[in-house]
Amino acid sequence: MSAKQNRILIFGAGVIGSIYAMKFMEAGFDVSVFARSDRFRLLKEKGLQYNDKGTVRSIPVKVIDTLENDDIYDFIFVTVRYDRAESALLALKDNQSPNIVTMTNSPIGFSSWRGIVGDRLLPAFPGFGGQIKAGVLYARFAPKFLMATAFGEMNGAVTQRIESLARVFQAAKLPYAIKKDMKAYLITHSVSDIALLGGLYSGNREIDPITPGTRKTARKITVTLKAYLRAIQKAGVAVDPPVFKIVSKLPSFMLDVLFIAWLRTKMVKDMLLPDYANAANQEVVQLQNDLTKFLSMQNG
Repeated sequence: MSAKQNRILIFGAGVIGSIYAMKFMEAGFDVSVFARSDRFRLLKEKGLQYNDKGTVRSIPVKVIDTLENDDIYDFIFVTVRYDRAESALLALKDNQSPNIVTMTNSPIGFSSWRGIVGDRLLPAFPGFGGQIKAGVLYARFAPKFLMATAFGEMNGAVTQRIESLARVFQAAKLPYAIKKDMKAYLITHSVSDIALLGGLYSGNREIDPITPGTRKTARKITVTLKAYLRAIQKAGVAVDPPVFKIVSKLPSFMLDVLFIAWLRTKMVKDMLLPDYANAANQEVVQLQNDLTKFLSMQNG
């Protein structure tokens, strides 16, 4: 299947959805973006605006705010936060598109999502991040060896649609990894986000990187991360990506140093901006609540 034969819908026009839309359009795919309210109007009027080495550029994008059931796409990428994933899938329930790719964490597996969209569900996790400031996308890409878009069937099989999705990423020149156990991968990433972001937004106080509070925050992240990694392993979850196996064995003081350095980055400063922090904090609270339920069920 060639790039031009693929129809792709990005369901959610935040940072992750905007980056995928931009990259897939550049590769020649037929891409539409589902957005609402101010984001819909901005994309309609100004296109997808993004920062290119200090210069704001714009590319035209097909944007919709309603989706008919017979408007069929080869792949629908659901690029919303975890706390909004279920409502997004409910909105897609009656659409007849064959493949729905969820681009978010899940600390509890896929049974509830599968109950909504059935075997069309294809769990995944994005390989980048960033922010949208004043309507402009500021993408942030990690080194390819550290982070790639991960996806895989719920049963771990390498199916025809997995191979088709891999070709999409190859055409877009985006790094990817096919996973045999997406449930373990997403639970591990949930643990990481709970530790990092939960520590960052604790008490909704801004963090001054030159005060002892930063060291206290770093230690809290270290303690939380190690505790949850031990907990999911005890519950029978394989730790993936493998780097987290190393993390769990490192001396705490070494992790503290790494997290202090992270807390002093511009990325973290941007993450403390009110709009970003409020939304991320809501997601972290939901992740932590659901992970606690999952661990309780596994250990009960």
